[in-house]
Amino acid sequence: MDDADPATQVRNARREALGVSLATSAYGISYGALAVAAGLDVWQTCVLSLVMFTGGSQFAFVGVFAAGGLAALPSAVASAVLLGARNIAYGIRMSPVIGSGFWRRLGAAHFTIDESTAVSLAQTDRRARLVGFWVTGIGIYIGWNLASLLGGLLGDVLGDPKTWGLDAAAAAAFLALLWPRLRQRQAIAVGVAAAFVAAVLTPFVMPGLPVLIAAVVALLVGWFNWFDGSRAEPAREVRA
Repeated sequence: MDDADPATQVRNARREALGVSLATSAYGISYGALAVAAGLDVWQTCVLSLVMFTGGSQFAFVGVFAAGGLAALPSAVASAVLLGARNIAYGIRMSPVIGSGFWRRLGAAHFTIDESTAVSLAQTDRRARLVGFWVTGIGIYIGWNLASLLGGLLGDVLGDPKTWGLDAAAAAAFLALLWPRLRQRQAIAVGVAAAFVAAVLTPFVMPGLPVLIAAVVALLVGWFNWFDGSRAEPAREVRA
C-alpha cells in the first residue's frame, strides 16, 4: 500500500473498514441475546450499545450482571470501566490523526475502539487514516446497534444462549483482545497470574469480584518487569 497513490490508499482503507465493520457487527447478535438472557429488557440492551459502544466492556457488564443480578451491578460497572479504559490510550494515539476541533474530537471519542484504531493506523496516507477511522467507527456503530437489537428481539425465541453456543462469544471476544498482546514473557506472566486468581476465587466470592481482584493482581504483576521485556516465541498466525 505504501507505493499506491493516495486515491488508491483511500479506496483500500474504505474497503478494509467495511469488511471489519461487517465482521465485528455480527458479534452484536450474541451480545443482544446474552443481555436479554441476563435479565435486561430489549430497550436496555440497545441503550447500552448506543451509549457504551465497546464490545468487551458490554460483554463484561452482561456476564457479571447475569451471574449476580442487581447485587453484582457495582462489580459489573467496574469491570466494564476497567476494560473500557484501554480506549484512553487509543484516543491519545489517534489525536494527531483526528486533528483539532472540539466537536470533531468529541465525535471521534465515541468511535475510538479497537477496530477503528487498528484500521486507521494500518494506513500510511493521512487521508486514508481518517477514512479508515471514520468508516470503521461509524460502520461498526450502526451495525453493532442493529445487531444488538436483532439479538435482543431473538433472545426469547432462541431460548438459552448456551444451546446455540452464544455464551462462548464473550470469551472469544476477550481472547481476541488478549491474544495479540501475548508476545512478551511479562505479558504472559500477567495473563497467567490474573487467570489463576480469577479461577481460584470464582467459587468462593460474589460474581464480579474475581474479575476486579484479578485486575489488581495483573496491575501489580505488570508493575514489576521481571523479564525485562524479553520476547517470547511469537504465536503462529492461523488462517482459516
